[in-house]
Order: sequence, then structure tokens, then C-alpha cells
Amino acid sequence: MQGLQLCADLHGCRGPLLTELHTLRALLIEAVQHAGLSVVAERFHAFEPAGSGVTGVVLLAESHLAVHTWPEQGAVTLDLYVCNHSADNSAKAEALWQTLHAAFAPQQVDLQRLQRGSVTMRSNI
Repeated sequence: MQGLQLCADLHGCRGPLLTELHTLRALLIEAVQHAGLSVVAERFHAFEPAGSGVTGVVLLAESHLAVHTWPEQGAVTLDLYVCNHSADNSAKAEALWQTLHAAFAPQQVDLQRLQRGSVTMRSNI
């Protein structure tokens, strides 16, 4: 269960990626594959009326990528988690993040990196 989770809030984004389901889907699938990660399934939804935003998830053999767009705010949230069960996939996650960052071209980014599953991070809640 060890792995890297990248959570990003992107602000000042513009363009069809925020409103066009097929454009966003194509970017995410291609970017995931280019990073060397494995698509297992995907699901996307465009909100009505047209241009109101898109939400989607790409299920990876290594875990998941989720995206939500708010075109009226020029905002996007991304959640990328890759497990490191049989190999360290952190570099692949970072490469995917760089591709997505370039594609959305945000003016401002809040990015959090979380190392998941570390024994030293255990808490008895």
C-alpha cells in the first residue's frame, strides 16, 4: 500500500479541457499511458448545461487519477495516487503531473505530495 499521492488545486486555467469531456478524456488517457501507467477503466461526466464542467476518474492498475473542473472559476482539482507494490511508480506519477500541469497551464498551483503507507506514519485513531 506504499505509494505517492499528489493532490493539486489549479487556478487560472482556461480552454476546452475545462468544458469538453472528450478533449479532457483523451488528454488524461494519453498522458497516463505516456507516463507508463496502466489504464484499467475510466468514467467521465459532463455537467449540464453544456460548459458547466467535467468530472472524471481513470482507474489505474497502480491506483487512480481523478479530475474535477470548474470552468466558471477557471479551476481544476487533480488527485493522483500510485501504489508502489511491485515497483516504485513515484517517477511515473511525477511525470504524469508535469504533463497535466503543462496542459492546464494554471496561473496558480497548490500541490501537496503525500507518501502513503509508511510504517512511521501510523496512527491509532
